[in-house]
Amino acid sequence: QLQLVESGGGLVQPGGSLRLSCAASGSTLNYDAIGWFRQAPGKEREGVSCISRRDGSTYYLNSVKGRFTISRDNAKNTVYLQMNSLKPEDTAVYYCGVDISLITTIQAACVITGFMDYWGKGTLVTVSS
Repeated sequence: QLQLVESGGGLVQPGGSLRLSCAASGSTLNYDAIGWFRQAPGKEREGVSCISRRDGSTYYLNSVKGRFTISRDNAKNTVYLQMNSLKPEDTAVYYCGVDISLITTIQAACVITGFMDYWGKGTLVTVSS
């Protein structure tokens, strides 16, 4: 089993920054990929950014490229999402997801959310003036 706990969400003005953290714990820590996903009200969950633990390859949703950066600290089993230049359309609940055994590309694993085996409970990010 694996537990994921997200933190770092909150209310921020447009143009502001936040850093989300996701800490993994449990008996199954040999996962292949981890990433951030978000779900806005009335919309489906979408992959924002994912990173492979095998080779460090990453994926970013087009709308966040150049503004968001994913990073990981393997020693702490923690992944981060630095979000800069936030926009109102970034408002959503952000979830951390883990793919135990990456059988496809990091992009596919992030876009097709069904590849994720474990999910955190999410942290709310609200971008508003």
